[in-house]
Amino acid sequence: MSVTPVLEADVLRRQDPELADILLGEFDRQSTTLQLVAAENFTSPAVLAALGSPLANKYAEGYPGARHHGGCEIVDLAERLAVERAKALFGADHANVQSHSGSSAVLAAYAALLRPGDTVLAMGLHFGGHLTHGSPANFSGRWFDFVGYGVEAESGLIDHDQVRTLARTRRPKAIVCGSISYPRHIDHAFFREVADEVGAYLIADAAHPIGLVAGGAAPNPVPYADIVCATTHKVLRGPRGGMLLCGSELAERVDRAVFPFTQGGAQMHTIAAKAVAFGEAATPAFSAYAHQVVANARVLAEGLAREGLVVITGGTDTHLLTVDPAPLGVDGRTARGRLAAAGIVLDCCALPHGDARGLRLGTAAVTTQGMGEAEMSQLAAVFARVLRDGMDTQKAREEVRDLAGRFPPYPR
Repeated sequence: MSVTPVLEADVLRRQDPELADILLGEFDRQSTTLQLVAAENFTSPAVLAALGSPLANKYAEGYPGARHHGGCEIVDLAERLAVERAKALFGADHANVQSHSGSSAVLAAYAALLRPGDTVLAMGLHFGGHLTHGSPANFSGRWFDFVGYGVEAESGLIDHDQVRTLARTRRPKAIVCGSISYPRHIDHAFFREVADEVGAYLIADAAHPIGLVAGGAAPNPVPYADIVCATTHKVLRGPRGGMLLCGSELAERVDRAVFPFTQGGAQMHTIAAKAVAFGEAATPAFSAYAHQVVANARVLAEGLAREGLVVITGGTDTHLLTVDPAPLGVDGRTARGRLAAAGIVLDCCALPHGDARGLRLGTAAVTTQGMGEAEMSQLAAVFARVLRDGMDTQKAREEVRDLAGRFPPYPR
């Protein structure tokens, strides 16, 4: 593969130079800045090759052996391979790999188990719940009666007593465990116990930690949840997309909830790329990577805490951490802007028990680039100098560019 995967053989440059320049600009941005967005990563050249393959041409509504279009014999092989690899990787009886995104996967899980108006217990959005966990701007908040649980004020950890109390008083049809910014492992056994007590389904939204699960660096929700929803990007390093894992008793309901209820034709090039990612995730090298992601996140958290930022929950078990920059004299949005000017790309997020905005960052992408604990310590120092000392943006940008240059996402 060429040094610029987006322009293999310069085909696009010759045919559409205007768009080629846009793609090259994004390639340059990714190569010269540091990607600390917790939901992002760099796929392998093999995943990119599958995404750009002739499978993108094939219409394939339905499932292997039961398609609504002819000529699906070959793409059926790709989907069966992705399904079998996902089942083996996560120890699931059944896998559906057609969901176009994590949100699509959650929608399908709800469609398989719920009816409009049902009560659902999930983490409140202000504490780290996803849009699909009851936002009034999302289908979930419009179609279902969501009840939100939160975290303890002192520790920032999930308030298990509140979860149990709300479950007993509201008797939800389903309980969702999962978050977009909770940095600790979730106690799936506890949520299973509560769900069984009140007769609820348990849905695990494992979009963020599923890659760590694949690498043995996070507990597996599959043995506990009725349905596990996940993305195939983030730590898993696959293409942007979703998947669902479940037991055999719910397999038909899950499949019908994806197609024909919520989606049409499967994106076969993406499914092939998922198969590639599942194969990569089953290797010892990926296991080492997943554990390094966590080690890097912990070192980064420790470094930021030493520099004076407040690390929510006091640290992390995963690839992500949430921090409050207020002790350095800036709010979350201002901090994000200053860091972006220095070439450090991350997100804002809600902080529990208040109206302030904090920062959410993750170590998946920089670990893929080959960075380790030493680079995380260096990054924490630059991070703090930019926010606390008003470090000259150009000087910080040069330091970030140098660091990124030593660890290119796609080496020559």
